[in-house]
Amino acid sequence: MKATISRKGYFSAAHRLYNSNWNYKKNIETFGKCAFLNYHGHNYEYIVSLTGEINPETGFIFNLQKLKNILYEEIENIFDHKNINLDIKYFLNINPTIENIVIFIWDKIRKKISFNLKLEITLYETINNFVKYEGK
Repeated sequence: MKATISRKGYFSAAHRLYNSNWNYKKNIETFGKCAFLNYHGHNYEYIVSLTGEINPETGFIFNLQKLKNILYEEIENIFDHKNINLDIKYFLNINPTIENIVIFIWDKIRKKISFNLKLEITLYETINNFVKYEGK
């Protein structure tokens, strides 16, 4: 039998959306206040879901304590109270939109989870703005 388990987590981080090939005016026209020079912050919320067969010996799809530890190491430890543009090398040349952030997170988690499990991540930047990603 298949089922889906999910774990929710949180982190707070700052970022700035901009394209370094554009002038400030074009960045403001495209990204609005998200392009302001002094960055801005969000209280992000994420949900990581794993879908797969229930192991008849354990009753688990995946051990939730192990998932909790992976999410702490691969998400919260990296992002919480950081400036995404400046503190995370990956984003030195990648615009830290929620789309790019969720792909980064998915790639980190995918390396720690068996490929026989479907991985989906939902990342909320605000209560109204969120993205879902299921992989490439």
